[in-house]
Amino acid sequence: MSLFKLTLKELQGKFTAGEVSAVDIARSYLLRLSQVEPKIKAYITLTPKDILLQQAKAIDDGLKAWRKTQPLMGMPLAIKDNICTEGIRTTCGSRMLENFVPPYDASVVSGFRTHQPLILGKTNLDEFAMGSSTEHSAFGPSRNPWNQKYIPGGSSGGSAAAVAADECVAALGSDTGGSIRQPAACCGVVGLKPTYGRVSRYGLIAFASSLDQIGPITKTVTDAAILLNVIAGFDPMDSTSANRDVPDFTKAVKKKDVKKLIIGVPREYFSEGLDPEVSEKVQDAIQVLQELGGTIREVTLPFTEQAIATYYLVATAEASSNLARYDGVKFGFRSKESRELAEMYRSTRSQGFGPEVKRRIMLGTYALSAGYYDAYYGKAQAVRTLIQREFDAVFEEVDLLVSPVMPTPAFQLGERLDDPLQMYLSDIYTIPASLSGLPAISVPCGLSKLGLPIGLQLMGRPFEEATVLRAAYAYEQATDWRMKRPVIRS
Repeated sequence: MSLFKLTLKELQGKFTAGEVSAVDIARSYLLRLSQVEPKIKAYITLTPKDILLQQAKAIDDGLKAWRKTQPLMGMPLAIKDNICTEGIRTTCGSRMLENFVPPYDASVVSGFRTHQPLILGKTNLDEFAMGSSTEHSAFGPSRNPWNQKYIPGGSSGGSAAAVAADECVAALGSDTGGSIRQPAACCGVVGLKPTYGRVSRYGLIAFASSLDQIGPITKTVTDAAILLNVIAGFDPMDSTSANRDVPDFTKAVKKKDVKKLIIGVPREYFSEGLDPEVSEKVQDAIQVLQELGGTIREVTLPFTEQAIATYYLVATAEASSNLARYDGVKFGFRSKESRELAEMYRSTRSQGFGPEVKRRIMLGTYALSAGYYDAYYGKAQAVRTLIQREFDAVFEEVDLLVSPVMPTPAFQLGERLDDPLQMYLSDIYTIPASLSGLPAISVPCGLSKLGLPIGLQLMGRPFEEATVLRAAYAYEQATDWRMKRPVIRS
């Protein structure tokens, strides 16, 4: 039985009904991984076969007397390799942490470990989550399951590729400027960035602390709601965690219409630079939302043009501060080619970090340096506030915003490695929601002429993930894009 083809909800239903066992699930996915993983390279670390089967058998043995299951019990999940997992190597896609084994779980991991899922492994990412293509991983790039010559997106490219290639039923990613939504769009799956503070960041290895957020990457919107139910909630271990009630998000994925919802279309997101194929597919999706009962209204967000510059000042400044801890003294990689302390610092960081991480550290250090702080970092924070206020004003008129996820479909591996600015522009439509801490989702809305997925982005008010999920579900159910799956040839 090809259990790996099922969605999380479908697999959960079969397991709960006793139609399949955890061992059946583990064997199906182990076979799938053996066939597909050498081509896709979605994982950095895989759970050994014997350990995974032992865990599956323990789950089955525990259910013999009374079959009471939990939402993720026996479900084969993957975790982005910048989320700490006790006893499992966590590299951040970097030589700096190549052999680092955390002594504790991130809060999201400890939360769903109580459900007894099957953790298949840790997925590939751009080093320290800095990138849009997964090409900046120290362990080599992952590949897009739809066409292995193309990027899977980034930085959560490994997680998105694993879900799209049926190498896990669902995965966790992290989103700083679009790193869940952008790879989800590239790989034709669903990626949800929750409101900043909705999901604990404790145990997420920091890139930019005021932007980073963990979220689900899944095959369907319903699966995203199921996973968000498990990981959302207040965490006293995280000072940025929001102490707010968490609704049952699965209730949002019941309605197949968007009646009474006013959906804004930002004029600035459909300007020069947007690929005609992407524009056409997103406009078609907007028409579907209108047919489902939504009221479409054009809105304007003039500060969108400043979002990229703002993000790359704020994010690099925070990265430069967060990555100062990797000095070869306390943990991680240490260069052996040094005789005194300052030389050890220099050689450790030179050898341990890749080119993109070094570039961002230098940009951030410059922006924070004496004489430049007010002109760059201070000004960026002021513009960030203006962007947030602009969203606040628009959300007084509309319930949701709709836009493309990326200006183009996925590009070829190596195509933009020598042009960092062009690479940064991949996140032009996802960065504004990150700067404002808004919930946003990517759902498949079409295929390009080359057969590559195109994503639709829906953004909502803070802590209104339920509204975002409702609209995404209604659109998903009204189209058949969710049924399109890549064919991975040998």
